[in-house]
Amino acid sequence: MEDKNSKSLQYIEDVTTNADEVQRRVLFEILSRSANVEYLQRHGLKGHVDRETFKKVMPIVTYEDLKPDIDRIANGDTSPILCSEPISEFLTSSGTSEGERKLMPTTEEELQRRYLLYSLLMPVMSQFVPGLDKGKGMYFLFVKSEAKTPGGLLARPVLTSYYKSSHFRNRDHGHDIDPYTNYTSPNDTILCQDSYQSMYSQLLCGLCQNREVFRVGAVFASGFIRAIKFLEKNWVSLANDIRTGTLNSKINDMSVRDSVMKILKPDPELADFIEAECERESWIGIITRLWPNTKYIDVIVTGTMSQYIPTLDYYSNGLPLVCTMYASSECYFGLNLNPLCNPSQVSYTVIPTMAYFEFLPKNSKNDAYVTNSTSEPIISLNQAKNQELVDLVDVKVGEEYELVVTTYSGNTLVYYMKGLYRYRVGDILRVSGFKNKAPQFNFVRRKNVVLSIDSDKTDEVELQNAVKNATNKHLYPFGASLIEYTSFADTSAIPGHYVLYWEISQNGTNPIPQSVFEDCCLTVEESLNSVYRQGRVCDKSIGPLEIKLVENGTFDKLMDYALSQGASINQYKAPRCVKSAPIVELLNLRVFSNYFSPKCPSWVPGHKLCCTSSTIPN
Repeated sequence: MEDKNSKSLQYIEDVTTNADEVQRRVLFEILSRSANVEYLQRHGLKGHVDRETFKKVMPIVTYEDLKPDIDRIANGDTSPILCSEPISEFLTSSGTSEGERKLMPTTEEELQRRYLLYSLLMPVMSQFVPGLDKGKGMYFLFVKSEAKTPGGLLARPVLTSYYKSSHFRNRDHGHDIDPYTNYTSPNDTILCQDSYQSMYSQLLCGLCQNREVFRVGAVFASGFIRAIKFLEKNWVSLANDIRTGTLNSKINDMSVRDSVMKILKPDPELADFIEAECERESWIGIITRLWPNTKYIDVIVTGTMSQYIPTLDYYSNGLPLVCTMYASSECYFGLNLNPLCNPSQVSYTVIPTMAYFEFLPKNSKNDAYVTNSTSEPIISLNQAKNQELVDLVDVKVGEEYELVVTTYSGNTLVYYMKGLYRYRVGDILRVSGFKNKAPQFNFVRRKNVVLSIDSDKTDEVELQNAVKNATNKHLYPFGASLIEYTSFADTSAIPGHYVLYWEISQNGTNPIPQSVFEDCCLTVEESLNSVYRQGRVCDKSIGPLEIKLVENGTFDKLMDYALSQGASINQYKAPRCVKSAPIVELLNLRVFSNYFSPKCPSWVPGHKLCCTSSTIPN
């Protein structure tokens, strides 16, 4: 393992030292393989593979620009539209401006190169925490629903595709077994689509092997906390299963039962230990109490996930929170080379072989651009087209940029969307330093995202439309109107939920029934994107939406507070989302009634996933 780790670390050293040369080669390879692609020919690239011509003729695009071509592929067009290789499936990402999932075309790839970034994670981590290969990882991993496009291609989230791949499922077979992928959860427990059975069986297996666990984690911080909350509710049953060596009858998936029973044996001593720890009044440090050899928690705690850091600290007694990599459905980008750093200081080093990277500056010159309610510049597509993008090695420390990628379209290095050319990912990054010639970035935020609890991302326009739908449908008939509103992502309980603060005026004399405001909650939820609705209905990762009615004059008080903190009265707008504790307190002190959504919104796997209504669940 030491020799293998050394080779991986030397690879990072080599590609970051020669970052610009590597980037030129990557672009050359991408354009050479894609010479016959319709999209490139349409824009006049004419077989050129040099950086200068590429920058001159190829436009900067968003998903909406590519959607007509993606729709053609989804409907069965097999010609080389975006990719030189046949499309094997679609990876689904978070929603478009219309609120539905994006479809990301992908191709079959070389197995040993597809997971390059994954293979670098543990060699980096082992520099800081040695001996990880001697233990297991307790990771709560889950698959989500799949659909088929009208043309018959599978469409599913990138991690679902990864967990169902032969590479993941057969990772513990063969001669070159990676000890870092030795997990407590059997494959069948991960691949079970019943969220209750999957969570229960994964926790049970993790408890059975508690002394072997060296690291714990999930994809997002919210997902890991959800597992601990599940444990709080179900520890009695879990301990009983361990005591008797029998599996709860609620677990009725036979493949899950068979895989768990290979691990589960009668262990009254372990059951007594679990019961003693879980019966204690406080659950502070429950992770290190039940899994005493745990070295760190591997979860994403950057961006909106930072709101869960205090809860993780509570349950773990302050274990290190590790963010190992930066990736999305569009592309895998880089690694955290200092994984034990404070979460507020997480910085990702871009690996230049992953894709061809460019950066759209977000600087003072953009101050005249249209701004949102938080007074942050938004660069329009037309303005972006007329602005020079900065190459990977030319970014400046301290500056913020929007990430733009060009990805491989044939056999490629990693597992992500294929055939993207100068595509705006929507992530805002701040340059924190360099590893040799390759920049390191802090993740600042997703562009325009207002609310997020789990994997959901709700932007200001979507929230505005949802609120408008609710007020038009339910308040106006009572002669009531919405004066002003704002929102808050409340994660004080698990699952977290959206809170809307409404200040209304009522011209009519009849009181508005409670059921009307509950209907408003549900209409807002029905108007939000499918990722949110899936979190409510299927994943149970988001709680019912809440509307809090505030006293008249509350938003005037909010403005007064902002002005007292130095805001300009000429530029002030009511924020569409609040995070500051003093502002949340100000609002809560003026709440006189609150209402919750009475039921889950509608959601069907694959609903409106593709360009026609013929999408069906797989």
